[in-house]
Amino acid sequence: MSAQTVALKAVNCMDRAQFVAALGWIFEHSPWVAERAWEERPFASRADLHAAMVAQVKAAAAGEQLALMRAHPDLGARARMSDASVGEQADAGLDMLTAEEYERLQRLNAAYRGKFGFPFLHAVRGSTKHDILRALEERLARGVYAEHATALKQIFRIAQFRLEDTVDA
Repeated sequence: MSAQTVALKAVNCMDRAQFVAALGWIFEHSPWVAERAWEERPFASRADLHAAMVAQVKAAAAGEQLALMRAHPDLGARARMSDASVGEQADAGLDMLTAEEYERLQRLNAAYRGKFGFPFLHAVRGSTKHDILRALEERLARGVYAEHATALKQIFRIAQFRLEDTVDA
C-alpha cells in the first residue's frame, strides 16, 4: 500500500516511470494497468483516473484479465500478499478467523478456484468475515461468464478504494 498520498495535480505531472512507481500497485501486481493509463493524462478528477485505469483492463486481452485476477491472493491466505491486501483483509477481520472459519474459508476458496480458475475476488472494505463467507458461498453457484464479470467489478472497486486512499482529489 502506498505510504503517502499524492495530489492529483502531481499525478498529472509525472512521467511514465514516476506514474507507474506511484500507482502501479493499485491493480494487484499488475503495473501494466497504470503504464497504459498514463497515456490518458491529464485527469480532471480521481474518478477520471479510475475510469482510465478501468478502461485499460476492459480493453485488455482475456489472458491479461485472467492474469490480473490470478495476481490477487486468496482471501484469508497467509502468504504471497501485497501490503495493500494484508491491510484490507485485516480490516475485514480475515486475520482473526477461528480455526473452523479458516477451514471453511480455505475449503470454499479451493472450490471457487477449481470452478473458475482464479481466486474469489471481493472488495472487502466495509465487509465482515461473515459477509465475505456468505458472498463466497453465493457466488460459487454462478456461471463462469457471470462470475468473470463480477470478479472484474470487484477488482475495479478495490482499485477505487486504493486510489481514494492514495490520490488527493
